This record gives sequence, C-alpha cells and structure tokens, in this order.
Amino acid sequence: MNKAIVVGASGGMGYSLVLELVSRGIEVVAFARGESKLTQLFAGIELVSIQAGNAENREQLICASKGCDVIFQAMNLPYEEWKDKLLSITSNIISAAERNNAKLAVVDNIYAYGRSRGEMLIEDMEKDPHTRKGRLRLKMDHLLKKANVPTLICHFPDFYGPNATNTYIHYTLQQLLKKKKAGFVGPDHILWEFVYTKDGARMMVDLAIHDNVYGQNWNIPGCHALTGKEIERLLKNVLGEEKELYFISKPLFTLFAIFAGKGMREAVEMQYINSEPTILSGRKLEAFMGNVGITSFEQGIKETIAFMDV
Repeated sequence: MNKAIVVGASGGMGYSLVLELVSRGIEVVAFARGESKLTQLFAGIELVSIQAGNAENREQLICASKGCDVIFQAMNLPYEEWKDKLLSITSNIISAAERNNAKLAVVDNIYAYGRSRGEMLIEDMEKDPHTRKGRLRLKMDHLLKKANVPTLICHFPDFYGPNATNTYIHYTLQQLLKKKKAGFVGPDHILWEFVYTKDGARMMVDLAIHDNVYGQNWNIPGCHALTGKEIERLLKNVLGEEKELYFISKPLFTLFAIFAGKGMREAVEMQYINSEPTILSGRKLEAFMGNVGITSFEQGIKETIAFMDV
C-alpha cells in the first residue's frame, strides 16, 4: 500500500487511522467535511494531504480517491442520519473504489450481530439484528459483499481515545475533568469492552496490507472486559479518589432522552447492550496475526485525557 484515503478522517477512528498509516510511510488523503477541523488535526504532517468534501457527493469521493490503493471508510454518521444516508454513502464509497481500482477497508460496529445472549461474538455466527440500526448495518454488510470490490470489514466494540469525542467514555471524562461526579451509561455490574482507537487503527492497517484478508469480516478486540465498577476504580487511579460515577440504567437513559435531542432519543434502542455482556471474540485475528498487543484501559485513558487537555 503506497497511498490511502481515510473517509471520516476528522473522527476518532479516522484520526488514528491517518496517523497509523503515516507512521508506516504511506501517503494519506484525509477526507471529511470540515476543512478547519482537518487543518487543526493534520496541518504540517508530512505525507498527509487534506481534502474537504462530502461523502454524499459521489464525484467528490471518486476524485479524492484517485491514485489510492485502499479506501478506509471510518465515517461515523449521527444515529439520526443512518436511515437516510448510511446506504447511499456506502454506495458512493463502493463507486469510488470501483472507479479507482481500489480496495475497501470498512470500520463497522457490533450492531448487526444482535443480542449476544451472553456468548462471545464470532465472525461466522448468524447475524440476527433486532434493532432498526442493526438491520441497517446488516444491509450495509450485504451491499459491500455484493460489490465487485475487495472489501475488508472490521467490527469494533465501543471506542475511546484521542479525538474520539462521539463516545460514551468521552462524555464521562468531560464531566470528571470538570467535577467530582459523572454519569456512565450502563449498569455497574455488566462487563463492557472498549477498544483504544490507536490499537484499533494499528490492527486494521495490519490486516489491510494483506491481500488474503479481503472478502472477510474481522473482529477487532478491545481491552480486557470491565464492569462499570472496575472502570470507576481505574478512573479513580488516574484522576483521583474523589472522583465517582453514577450509573445510567436504560430506564433512566430513556427518561433523559425524552428531554434531549433527537440523537439521544435515537440511541435508546441500542441500550440492549447494557443488559448483557456484548464481547467480541478476537480468536480469528489472533490466529492470523499472533499477539496483537492491546493497550491497558488505564494507559489509554491517560493518553486520551492528555489529548483532551491540549
């Protein structure tokens, strides 16, 4: 891979993908709508060219992807835009890959799997989404599989990390940096899995450089699964013993959503994840790559806070 484009480069995973690719000497087009944010993140970084554009515009994507070997799709649409935009933007990205003879590497979440029923989620299990957003992600998966483009789909658990602002952990950290107590979405006893964006980007690029991984789905594992109480203890270690969490159950989240914006109301149906452990198995990735090396949650939180303080 000599040149790549990252669609959604100003987001959390997009930011880490750009830096990971550059660290390997790969030329990168950083593509997103906000030119000022792209400039803030990447101005002056050798090998990065900034391209402001809209993924809803097929011709802009095709033009920006010219000469790229791989298109990384890391764009994170707000929940309320999924119904109208997710599949059309996916079609545009497929067209850009077809026109430029490029491969596709797609950042995906866990929603297409549906309920875990307490089992580890593995790539070849039957996907049975029960939410509207889960069914949309499965339609996206089918659209990508039908395309005449080599496609790598990576499933990630919840993100945290530098510039990953549209995450529950970011919301919690923002509060804790300002006051002693913060909300954590979910009960205190359910196991959670989080992936540090730097780790996720590294593992995804490690896969993307191999031709034989395309045409497959891959789970990208996060750090050791933690309960809400264990997360609170680790946050105390980093920020001080006086810091506390209060845990937001689904009923409380639903109540908040009534008075909040549409985005939060759209998130209500995804709170099923708070009622059971939803953990990705990384066995397939580890069998292919060996020890993938995962940053501890505590270290990742320290680095995330350092970025937030900049």
